[in-house]
Order: sequence, then structure tokens, then C-alpha cells
Amino acid sequence: MTAKTSYDPVMRVLHWLSTLVIIGLFAVGLWMVDLSYYSSWYQTAPHWHKSIGILLAGATILRLGWKMTHTMPKVEGKAWERKAATAAHHTIYLLLAVLFVSGYLISTSDGRGIDVFTWFTVPSAGELFPNQSDIAGDVHYYVAITLIALAVIHTLAALKHHFIDKDNTLRKMIGGNPK
Repeated sequence: MTAKTSYDPVMRVLHWLSTLVIIGLFAVGLWMVDLSYYSSWYQTAPHWHKSIGILLAGATILRLGWKMTHTMPKVEGKAWERKAATAAHHTIYLLLAVLFVSGYLISTSDGRGIDVFTWFTVPSAGELFPNQSDIAGDVHYYVAITLIALAVIHTLAALKHHFIDKDNTLRKMIGGNPK
């Protein structure tokens, strides 16, 4: 069996779609905390943010399942770089999980489920602990900032591999031909 030289189209689409959605949700999240009650976006922005967040959680579960059931290309670089890349990827998934759970806890503490557009509703578990919305909100905010910071480092590392090391790290995810 030959080693894979690039990610398959499913992983590439899930990676880049997740990237765009995470950046978009982060930007909208920062913007919507300053909306006033009288803004026309006061109800709409959080609804879209929650709906897209739930869909991203589903896509992330799909992505993890795909990753566990399909062969992935080897991580390139020095031993410490491979270890750092693996740790960064695991941390990104962990941060996403914390974001999904904290977002759920913020949105459902009043007993209402999360309506995902008009397609389905994720049921509420209600308020599980005192000040749930506030605590989960703080966690959601700081974890989102940490995720974006780690994503920037991830991007810089991929660019370093492409332009300085001249290896196939970035080509594997954009679908280019390996050198």
C-alpha cells in the first residue's frame, strides 16, 4: 500500500469550510455582543450564529469520523514539528468541543432549545448550574480567542513549511501536486 501524498477531497472541503465558518462565527460573535435591543439584527444574528454553530459541530463530528476511518498523509517536518502539529490539531478539536458545549449552555439555560434555521430544534437541558449563561459565555469568549490565535499559528506554520522548508505540507491540503 502506498502512502497518501495529499488529503482526499472530503477532508479538504471540510477543512476549508470549517476555516471559513470559524472565522465568520468569530467575527459575527464579536460584532453581535454590542448589538442593542433595538437593532434589527438583535434576534437574527444570534439565531444565525447558533444555527451555523450547530451545523459546524455536526461537520466537525463528520470530519473526526472521516479522519478515524480513512488514511491521512504523514505530517512532514522535524520530529518536534510533527509533535507540535499533532498537539495543535488535537488542541483545535478540543477547543472546538468546548466552544460547542459552552455555546449550547449559553443558549439553552433558559429552557428553550436551539432552533437550527427552520430545520430542527436541539432540545435544551435547562440550567444545569447557577449563572450558567454568564460562566459559559466567558468560557465561550476566551476559548474562541484561543482558537483563533492557534489557527493563526497553524496558518503561519503551514506557510513556513511551504515557503521556507519548501515541503508538501500546504499542497496536501490545497490539493496541489506533491513535489
